[in-house]
Amino acid sequence: MKNIRLLSIACLFFSASFSQNFMHGAGISVFVTKVESSDIAAYGGFTYSPRINFLETESLSLSLGIPLSVATSGSYSYNSRTGYTSENDMRFLFNAPLIVNVNVGAGSTRETESRFGAFAGGGFGYNYGNFNVTETDEYGNTYEEEALFGTYGPAANAGFRIAVGSQQKNIETRFSYMKGITHSKPAIFGLAALFNF
Repeated sequence: MKNIRLLSIACLFFSASFSQNFMHGAGISVFVTKVESSDIAAYGGFTYSPRINFLETESLSLSLGIPLSVATSGSYSYNSRTGYTSENDMRFLFNAPLIVNVNVGAGSTRETESRFGAFAGGGFGYNYGNFNVTETDEYGNTYEEEALFGTYGPAANAGFRIAVGSQQKNIETRFSYMKGITHSKPAIFGLAALFNF
């Protein structure tokens, strides 16, 4: 029994080629952040998603990627009669998780002929941005204020791909989640639509 397992692992190892194929994509993204005892904040922005396939077969790969996202949100209120600006609130978010993905079908390798594909994976991420946090002063009074800080923590993503055109270009929809483990422990949800070159 032990020999059969070792033989299976060896066959899998030798059937896959070690490669370092670089693949990347870019597109638009939406992030929703939530800090405990605070309002939800939404951001819109852009994502650039480079990855290296370090192990692949014809229609399956393991990749290491770092989907970089920059997003903003804000509101601006101006009264044209009085010329008074009542609110000008711009926010910023930068998200950079390091993710190991299992890719199947379309978009997994340049050689696959599949028209549809999927991926899922996990890793560790860093997020920097504006968050609403609840603070308590020395008198026990609580109040909400905006803070700009960085946090890191576990991250995961999953999605699907549809091949378009030639040379395995594809459209990708990605769902992501990160849980900050420092400074107010924000939860960061993401949705991105990318075109992979």
